[in-house]
Amino acid sequence: MLNPYFMKLRKLLILNLFLIVTMAGCSQENNVDPLRQWSSYRGNYAAGFLDGVGLPLEWNVEDMTAVKWKVPVPGLALSSPVIWGDRVFITTAISETDTSGLRTFFSGDVTPVGDDSEHEWKVYCIDRQNGKILWERTSFTGVPEIRRHPMSTHANTSVATDGEHVVALFGSEGIYCYDMEGNLEWSKDFGVLRSAFFVAEDAEWEFASSPIIHKGRVIVQCDVLENSFVAALDIKTGNEIWRSERDEYPGWSTPNIYNYDGTDYVVVNGFKHRGAYNYETGEERWRMSGGGDIPIPTPIVSEDMIYFNSAHGRSSPILAVRKNATGDITLSDGDTTNAGITWSYPRGGSYMQTMLLYDGYLYNLQFNGQVVCMDPITGKTIYREKIGKADSFLASPVAADGILYIIDVKGIVYMVAAGPEFRITGEMALGDVFMTTPAITEGMIIFRTEKYLIAVSDK
Repeated sequence: MLNPYFMKLRKLLILNLFLIVTMAGCSQENNVDPLRQWSSYRGNYAAGFLDGVGLPLEWNVEDMTAVKWKVPVPGLALSSPVIWGDRVFITTAISETDTSGLRTFFSGDVTPVGDDSEHEWKVYCIDRQNGKILWERTSFTGVPEIRRHPMSTHANTSVATDGEHVVALFGSEGIYCYDMEGNLEWSKDFGVLRSAFFVAEDAEWEFASSPIIHKGRVIVQCDVLENSFVAALDIKTGNEIWRSERDEYPGWSTPNIYNYDGTDYVVVNGFKHRGAYNYETGEERWRMSGGGDIPIPTPIVSEDMIYFNSAHGRSSPILAVRKNATGDITLSDGDTTNAGITWSYPRGGSYMQTMLLYDGYLYNLQFNGQVVCMDPITGKTIYREKIGKADSFLASPVAADGILYIIDVKGIVYMVAAGPEFRITGEMALGDVFMTTPAITEGMIIFRTEKYLIAVSDK
């Protein structure tokens, strides 16, 4: 039987998705259930799970056992696949001269890749049934305005779709909205978005905050060296509905949405300025400061709380913020709770991985493969275990049908049973570097490796 807390979370997701469907109208694809689409980074509301899909428990990429297709993807990108019906969307940035690939280990060297060649930023729509390209569009051609970290690319952000529109954000190279057939509906230039390390401004690392779509609006979070902001755009026209300036250092986190007392809010991670904004007006509801000074993970939403983690510099907190929080809820020195924060830990958060709230438990994955399972209500640690031999896990975990999927940079997929007892149920190899987040749909899980898009399915 499902944990009652998880059942409430499921109801919350269904309610939010019903509102999207009501506002957006019917999907262009027939017989598509909007409640079961992986429509943005980590799926709907970044929840990171989809049940009742029937994924294979074993597969082999080398001999294609339970692998429906495997197709090469040109260029270099860390955008994750997004799925709507039988369409899979990915992006890439292609350069004829930048062949350095991806560094897969942490280093004290923050020097960006020195490449000033011309790039093509592309959006691909791929047939989920056979891996064939349905359409591809070149959004922008030119020399990148911002250089990339050796563990980064010029196409880090995942697209977002509502079944009618496909939105791709390429940082300084602009935001582009296509219809489902690849026709450009609008584009917008935000100018130069300097995504760089705030203590070493020459250390440019490229943009990585993915757009999200909610009730006919595109939400973007642009935390950069100068003029950081969060904004809402009309999805039909690209016109800016509101923009809220942020006193914030560069960050690489994707925003999320939560509802409290009938009102929707945009919630964002941050270092100087973590907080929430009224979805309709952009007015700030609450804020707090402190944490990892390079925020990357996305906030995760439950029925009553929003969970944050981050790690870099002196602090690596995990925070459970109440949805009814208002005003400045910054913790006083030595405190772990206040009127807006149910529980917190000053250390233990992840540098890159977004947490996973699944079946009544909260999972936090560290880059060294340590998995911490917590009670989301109290913050109590249920277990703390180490996975694998690798010391570099960068992808955020996802889940389906009682299984957690945790993948290291070498492409080893560890399947872990969900619940209070740690148990590895399977171990499969993708055979390539892996640094993105998988996408899940009916009978299929799709992995985007450094060189390939791989659809695992025995259906």
